[in-house]
Amino acid sequence: MENKKMGLTAEKFSYCPGCLHGVVHQLVAEVLEEMDEVDNTIGVAPVGCAVLAYKFFNCDMQEAAHGRACAVATGIKRVRPQNTVFTYQGDGDLASIGIAETIHAANRGENITVIFVNNANFGMTGGQMSPCTLLHQKTTTSPDGRDPQLHGNPIKVSEMISQLDGPILVARTSVTNPKNVLQTKNLIKKAFTYQKTHKGFSFVEVLSTCPINWGKKPLDAIKWLDEEMVKVYPLKIFKDIGAKA
Repeated sequence: MENKKMGLTAEKFSYCPGCLHGVVHQLVAEVLEEMDEVDNTIGVAPVGCAVLAYKFFNCDMQEAAHGRACAVATGIKRVRPQNTVFTYQGDGDLASIGIAETIHAANRGENITVIFVNNANFGMTGGQMSPCTLLHQKTTTSPDGRDPQLHGNPIKVSEMISQLDGPILVARTSVTNPKNVLQTKNLIKKAFTYQKTHKGFSFVEVLSTCPINWGKKPLDAIKWLDEEMVKVYPLKIFKDIGAKA
């Protein structure tokens, strides 16, 4: 078997201009390289913008049905506990159709790592409202803005997951500036380290932009994330008991 050291393949990203998925991919890849875990890792790709993640990550990858990544990762980890297993999911995949699988994997304390990229819409399919769309945010399915009376309030997934007994690490971060990029990388590394030491379920939410569907230029999208999205989804470590476990 080829000894793979580089965390990313030479395949060009398929993401839209200004999308931050590529930055998150790079951070996951760097961490796997630094931990010498590329050969030992199995990632689970979602249905959504990152559906082609199996082309970009140089580790073994498994495609999951829409929303089922945590269930697939659970099966892989239980059969191959020696491997590092992670899911890479967006808010349409994880927080909508996949919310049950996510909650129950977290509640069981499955020894997997979840990388959750939240850009507040269904990015791949045209920008429909997702469970994480902000109040009054306009999408293709909420052209007048998200109305709490019609659509409910945004689901704060990290806050919800952190209330369960199973998770060992739950945090929300972003990659809009160098400080946040470094913080995100450190949290991803901590999550993988906890898994290697059999601590349990780790959940890292990364806020990301979606300039095309938001109808904004890339820099304006970053500004909107920092000024508006963070008000609803504060950057915070909600739970970190891995060092004590």
